[in-house]
Amino acid sequence: MTIPASSNPVPLRQDARTIGLIGLAHGTSHFFHMLLPPLFPWFISDFSLSYSELGLLVTMFFVISGIGQALSGFLVDKIGARPVLFAALACFVGAALAAASAHGYAGLMLAAGLAGLGNAPFHPVDFTILNKRVSAPRLGHAFSVHGITGNLGWAVAPVFLAGITHAADSWRVAYLCAAAVAVGVMVLLAFNRDAVDDRLGSWGHEAKKTAAGVPAAPEHPLAFLKLPSVWLCFSFFFWSTCALSAVQSFASPSLQQLYGLPLSLTSLVVTGFMLCGAAGMVAGGFLVAKVERLEFTIGVALLIGATLLALAGTGLVPGVGAAVVASLAGFGVGLAGPSRDMLIKRAAPPGATGRVYGTVYSGLDLGFAVAAPTFGMLLDRGQPSWVFYGAAMTLVMGVLSATLVGSRQRARMPATAAPA
Repeated sequence: MTIPASSNPVPLRQDARTIGLIGLAHGTSHFFHMLLPPLFPWFISDFSLSYSELGLLVTMFFVISGIGQALSGFLVDKIGARPVLFAALACFVGAALAAASAHGYAGLMLAAGLAGLGNAPFHPVDFTILNKRVSAPRLGHAFSVHGITGNLGWAVAPVFLAGITHAADSWRVAYLCAAAVAVGVMVLLAFNRDAVDDRLGSWGHEAKKTAAGVPAAPEHPLAFLKLPSVWLCFSFFFWSTCALSAVQSFASPSLQQLYGLPLSLTSLVVTGFMLCGAAGMVAGGFLVAKVERLEFTIGVALLIGATLLALAGTGLVPGVGAAVVASLAGFGVGLAGPSRDMLIKRAAPPGATGRVYGTVYSGLDLGFAVAAPTFGMLLDRGQPSWVFYGAAMTLVMGVLSATLVGSRQRARMPATAAPA
């Protein structure tokens, strides 16, 4: 049953405060996704590491994050999202300090592990708080802001870390500054902890009721695992994230090898990709409310991104133009973001928000874990073009998964609409 916006008058300022704070927390988690990759060239120089070894650092991060994300959804549903949020931020502080004090590969592995542990709960935490604290009419925009701030976190991290490393002539100073960022976010959230308290506010769009309006009987905690849509969403995240991993970790050295561009220029491609992605998410937030077939929006958007990435890998575009084309691919990926999150919400049974988002988003972590060493090996073997071709192909696989999710949801619509 849909609750009219007028029957749930929530002040804009109240919703905006929660959306802004959760957006900041999400941006911080994405910043720490990129704790290590922007400084890979310095690690190669200081520790004589290969791209395959560096790819395993990313794998360590995302294996821990993926397993932890699936499990943390249950923890969030049991004890609440807010305490888990503060524990995750504390892990980020530890990760940055571990990186700052690393004296070899083992130290970097420790930093990757702590960062992965901190990253694990963020999607179950964020979406639980948003679904419980934000009113239904503003939920689509909340998802859009959530995605935008994540992209901004990805975009800021390379500039922040590489910039401080250049200015201070020390990547250890850059990591100390990263630790200070996480501490600052913790302090801000502590002062505004009432706005992220998921024990308060459970709006109509989250309430679990029968067609007659009677509260439904609780389901088994693992009942959601029987839903095919949950696993299709999982596969969608896996494939689309493989492409994202290729761009984040290896687009810069690939463009260097293909076009002979300087590191100072190619390192900006990730930032450009994420900024274009943020612009795409702004547009995507409005499309969510206007387009019923979300999988159509996702398909068109990802195919645009796939085409641009493949073009960047051909070697046919002039050097700087290829960097621009690779950056613009982020717009297509970002445009799909809000529709993707709403697609997952439609697949989630009421009352299982943390568990469903934790399970589905663990596909993101698995994608990063598998893709990083795979694309790293392609570079080690002197095939930079296939970094872009492979990213394009995985986006196409993501389109197929999203199409199947949408088809299943439309097939279920008459059955659910009839009782209402």
